[in-house]
Amino acid sequence: MAKEHILVVDDEADIRELVEYNLAKEGYKVACAATGEEALKKARAGAPGLIILDLMLPGMDGLEVCRTLKGDTKTRGIPIVMLTAKGEESDIVAGLELGAADYVTKPFSPRVLVARVRAVLRRGAAKPVDESAAITVGGLAIHPGRHEVLVKGKAVDLTATEFRILHFLARRPGWVFTRYQIVDAARGEDAAVTDRSVDVHIVSLRRKLGPSGSKIETVRGVGYRFKDE
Repeated sequence: MAKEHILVVDDEADIRELVEYNLAKEGYKVACAATGEEALKKARAGAPGLIILDLMLPGMDGLEVCRTLKGDTKTRGIPIVMLTAKGEESDIVAGLELGAADYVTKPFSPRVLVARVRAVLRRGAAKPVDESAAITVGGLAIHPGRHEVLVKGKAVDLTATEFRILHFLARRPGWVFTRYQIVDAARGEDAAVTDRSVDVHIVSLRRKLGPSGSKIETVRGVGYRFKDE
């Protein structure tokens, strides 16, 4: 089966060549761009299956490229993996808020980058998320219709907010969500949820879920994700 066409956007030639070599070795078709403007042109013309996007670009930076791509009906469905420098937590959060699927910090391992690309493409190829479908992972079972959570067959007493947070994370395993995204998903009439209170709810969830609580992973400086089995 033919593999996806991937667009690599970075102003450093050695990084473009490194990423292109490792992706091509895995069978992916690769195109490259050195600027944000060139990236937009190639994305609109070639409709790649995924874009690897450096945030630190001359002229139009990566966040603006991401914003433009996600604001265009022709390109908004293309998953984006951001390349960021260490310490750029605010940029990572901003990119995820704009709709990027994942990120890798520089310096990075080519094997890790390829694994992230593979995971994002696998998630994109999966069936659309059914919000009402039961989720079963290991000994953890989540039943949205019954508003019920079981750990090894035993019911767990969660608040409405805790349930919404757990269900939101678990239905998209592997995806990193910022605290603000979790706030939007968990907001309800029963309680006010803030970005600060999200951490408190996560601590409570982990405690109540016991060993299954380790499935909720902290992504330092960014937010949380449900472990992708």
